Amino acid sequence: MRKLLKVLVITLLLATLGSYALWTEMRPVGHYLSDLRSQVVLNQGQPGDRGNLLGIQPELFAGDYQSAERLRLKLHAYLDKARSEGLLNAKTVVVLPEHIGTWLVAVGEKPEVYQAATVSEAMTWMAVSNPLRLTRALLAAKGDDRLADALFRMKAKRMAQDYQQLFGGLAKRFAVTLVAGSIVLPEPRVESGQLRIGSGPLYNISLVFGADGAPLGQPQGKVFPIRDEQGFTAAARADALSVVETPAGRLGVLICADSWYPAGYAELARGGVELLAVPAFLTGNGNWSKPWGGYNGAPPPADVNLRPGELSEGEAWQRLAMAGRLPSSGAQAGITVFLRGQLWDMGSDGQSLVATPQQHQLAGDGPGARLINLWL
Repeated sequence: MRKLLKVLVITLLLATLGSYALWTEMRPVGHYLSDLRSQVVLNQGQPGDRGNLLGIQPELFAGDYQSAERLRLKLHAYLDKARSEGLLNAKTVVVLPEHIGTWLVAVGEKPEVYQAATVSEAMTWMAVSNPLRLTRALLAAKGDDRLADALFRMKAKRMAQDYQQLFGGLAKRFAVTLVAGSIVLPEPRVESGQLRIGSGPLYNISLVFGADGAPLGQPQGKVFPIRDEQGFTAAARADALSVVETPAGRLGVLICADSWYPAGYAELARGGVELLAVPAFLTGNGNWSKPWGGYNGAPPPADVNLRPGELSEGEAWQRLAMAGRLPSSGAQAGITVFLRGQLWDMGSDGQSLVATPQQHQLAGDGPGARLINLWL
């Protein structure tokens, strides 16, 4: 009897493991309807032969990342709207927000990932449905947040491919220069026109694609990761920032928090920067109007003496980030573009803006995807 019981237990265990293995391989694709509409909310200046900076502030949700194709369809619709409004030409520089590529980590996962109420829950579902790949990635993880590090590391090769195909493809399809927001990858680099990854630390980087769909220059890394990112991303070097030649002028990219520090502007000024693009992401619904919490992740620069709470988050973005620092770079124009929507429990806020050395203008707030344009 004891022997029979043992056999039954082993059989049940094997059946359970077999069922779990089968479940991990299943990736059903559910139906999902996403709002493809967008509206032009800011169109500053007059059309001319110098081109324009066009910010696309998307409204994104977890379901938009079920596949790279779903995200592509949404962004394609936004660009199609811009074209119909006469905002695309051979000298247009399109700017997308921070982390728009980072969430490609969720592509091809189980429905439970997109239905999760929190990022933590979504990460847990990703972990349990990729046990072998995650185990290998955990062995190579380098960040303090080993689970986040491992999840990005195990998806990195596919993420890099999706990122280049998606955003390079859109740049080519609409014949524009495109600043592809940002993505988290291990030791990214461009070799022979292809975005490659390494085995070192994760970096939050942005890549610019030309009208032929090919990368322009090397990835631009985030120099000042905020506290929420420091557990799994490393700080890039400020002296590695560079400008790229575009039909509209020499373009520099500062990722979100980097636009709050003088180091990046000084480096880009040495490169003769003419245009600035700032992909940004402000988590938390309603944070734009709340009291500013101070510098996040690094000490304030020496030229800032404001204390936390002395102004709102939105006012701080206008005084201490790109809009206030543009003149020091020597650039003629800049744009900051925020990611909006509801990605799990993260929330989002921020008002995109355009700036010249003389003035800046907010795009305002409101529902849906928004197009923000500055004629140069």
